[in-house]
Amino acid sequence: MKTIIILGDGMADEPIEALGGKTPLQYAHTPYMDKLAALGVTGQMKTVADGFHPGSEVANLAVLGYDLPQVYEGRGVLEAASIGVELQPGQMAMRCNLVCIEEEKIKNHSAGHISTEEADELLRFLEEKLGNDRIHFHTGVSYRHLLVLDGEDKRLNCTPPHDVPLHPFRPSMIKAEVPEAQQSADLLNELILHSQELLKDHPVNLRRIAAGKDPANSIWPWSPGYRPAMQTMQEMYGFKEGAVISAVDLIRGIGVYAGLKNIEVEGATGLYDTNYEGKAAAALEALKTNDFVYLHIEASDEAGHEGDVDLKIKTIEYLDKRAIGPIYEEVKNWEEPVTIAVLPDHPTPCIIRTHTATPIPFLIWKPGIQPDLVKTYDEFSVLEGKYNILQKDEFMKEVLKAIDNS
Repeated sequence: MKTIIILGDGMADEPIEALGGKTPLQYAHTPYMDKLAALGVTGQMKTVADGFHPGSEVANLAVLGYDLPQVYEGRGVLEAASIGVELQPGQMAMRCNLVCIEEEKIKNHSAGHISTEEADELLRFLEEKLGNDRIHFHTGVSYRHLLVLDGEDKRLNCTPPHDVPLHPFRPSMIKAEVPEAQQSADLLNELILHSQELLKDHPVNLRRIAAGKDPANSIWPWSPGYRPAMQTMQEMYGFKEGAVISAVDLIRGIGVYAGLKNIEVEGATGLYDTNYEGKAAAALEALKTNDFVYLHIEASDEAGHEGDVDLKIKTIEYLDKRAIGPIYEEVKNWEEPVTIAVLPDHPTPCIIRTHTATPIPFLIWKPGIQPDLVKTYDEFSVLEGKYNILQKDEFMKEVLKAIDNS
């Protein structure tokens, strides 16, 4: 039996008064998610382990069944793996956002969703001006980039910029958790402030301002760590070949350490305009030669961070109509049965514009499975599902096991 997990990043939410007390997932027209829920089994999963921040790196590792206290080394190391930066002993990697600062506040975490081409010009400039034998900037995708430092201490309190939109930036700058890390915190804060001086008049930003766009006028490093020690999913679960499809470096980096092949899709942006059809087609093609496919679609998370309820509803409907639907209609008649699981990694409520640790809803469908009593898929319907709250590797084991109607 083959398996595909379709993950709508940040898709879960909280009830919204303007939607009549419904969540965007409840409000959206999602006939395929509802159909799979009615034909399959449902439940909740705790994707944020106790003591961990509800980041996408934490939640996606949990979905795949990894023991967070054993493998977690932050977000930066995963993005390093994705873009081919091999960390050496003693090197620390950090996610490095390009952000927009306005009136001393973080206006947004994405510099207005700057293009990768513009960002690359800025990262190369920063590498020239701030880089040295121990400090290096690497271009990622859009606003998501990488900072690698030699010999620094990772015991730092770093605030993800998407957690503090419209808040003053200075109180959220990096703090040492132990005295030994103070030098590292000071260095990183100096880089933040120095980047603001360098970027404010850069031609890329002057052009963006002239076009009415937000400038990328500061870096924001966060989520430090060293190279992790992770088993591959093949070692953990015994399948032969697996693949991951995502526009996000973080997820592709998880794929590298998890032993999954990264499949690139033209037009995959990580936003609402991503190539849903191309991702669905790539997933179907990958299923022909792989036992396991992890299809990650970021758009709903970005809509949540923007606080855009209408856009979040649209991204959920796009996911249902343009990805889940075509995949289900194709695989339901395959000779070799295919398991489909659908879930978010974490909620990204529009009202607070950041992640929460609330358990998420999931559905699992496979040919021949005995359905539970749930008829629609959302955060509250699954409370009546077969499963209560799964943790650690319990979800993956349920997804991958042979049909069990007990």
